Amino acid sequence: MTSPVAQELTGQYLDLILEANKTTNLTRITSRDEALVLHIEDSLVGLEEVSEAPEGLYGDLGSGGGFPGVPLALATGRETVLVDSVKKKMAIVQQAVNQLGLGRQITTCSDRIEDLALDRPGSFSVLTARALSRLVALLELSSPLLVKGGRLVCYKAQLSDEEMQEALSVEDLLGMRLVSQRETMLSDGETRRTIVVFEKVGKAKLKLPRRIGAAQKTPLKPRS
Repeated sequence: MTSPVAQELTGQYLDLILEANKTTNLTRITSRDEALVLHIEDSLVGLEEVSEAPEGLYGDLGSGGGFPGVPLALATGRETVLVDSVKKKMAIVQQAVNQLGLGRQITTCSDRIEDLALDRPGSFSVLTARALSRLVALLELSSPLLVKGGRLVCYKAQLSDEEMQEALSVEDLLGMRLVSQRETMLSDGETRRTIVVFEKVGKAKLKLPRRIGAAQKTPLKPRS
């Protein structure tokens, strides 16, 4: 459960984003009722897993309109960095955050994830990624950013056995380990979400980050 203050701020943030969305494409969802489920409720699905991560800096990768990053930041009180390479989106999100007086807790970064890993290696205790990429790419992008013991919390709409096995085949190479996996259904009765958590358990066995885009374009394969 989140506090009444966090709930109120989250609602105010959502309203600011929906208003900005009228002139800038931040989200395909325009109905507040729909957004309460598909942005706010969905964001908080991973609250338990994020809360179980070690204390410290939280980063939301591919944050877009600030989901799940802002609701989770407000629910946990963690210092938070929202990461998205679309500068226009991040400028609007930062403006909304500042308008609510949250600019000291929540900041934005429009660098590519690979560049962030060069600037702030081993800085994050927990990372989230919602609808961003395949697990194998998320593991690679997250590994250099996480402290040892840090957690990657992935939100997946559809997770195939193939995608999971692809990730598990390189987790050792990346110094990562699967911790948990659970499925849930949102209150609309039709949106399924799988939360998958990996932990940084050691150093990667290759130099990271690779060049920008490599994690998605040429996914790692297990070494023979």
